[in-house]
Amino acid sequence: MPFLELETNLPAGRLPPGLAQELCAAAAAILGKPAERVNVTVRSGLPMVLAGSAEPCAQLLVSSIGVVGSAEQNQRHSARFFDVLTAQLGLGPERTPWELVELRCGVTMPNAGTGLFLKDCHPLLPTGALADRQEQNSHDVPVIP
Repeated sequence: MPFLELETNLPAGRLPPGLAQELCAAAAAILGKPAERVNVTVRSGLPMVLAGSAEPCAQLLVSSIGVVGSAEQNQRHSARFFDVLTAQLGLGPERTPWELVELRCGVTMPNAGTGLFLKDCHPLLPTGALADRQEQNSHDVPVIP
């Protein structure tokens, strides 16, 4: 279940219509996850200073299980996310930092009461993540009722 959080000091009126949906579709394609599992939050009009300047900027946080984290994955994904951000926001690379975070442990559930337990790191994950996790390793993954 990938999470994308875009924060920007651009006012909402300067963002392209449907930006959250575009980011969702892009993340699904880039990360190889179904759009139904991608969660996107866009926060605009924030007071932000990047590298000492309050000029227009945006930062993107992408967190997911099993598809970010290695140098090879992050290099491939970051180039594609950069292309999306620059096309959508019209900001240069010096004004659009991003962070790719591998979710290992924690609670990520689509709704209360559905989740599963991974014995190698002990998080609760959405039931749909079971197939993703089983593709990556052969650990037994019991489902929590």
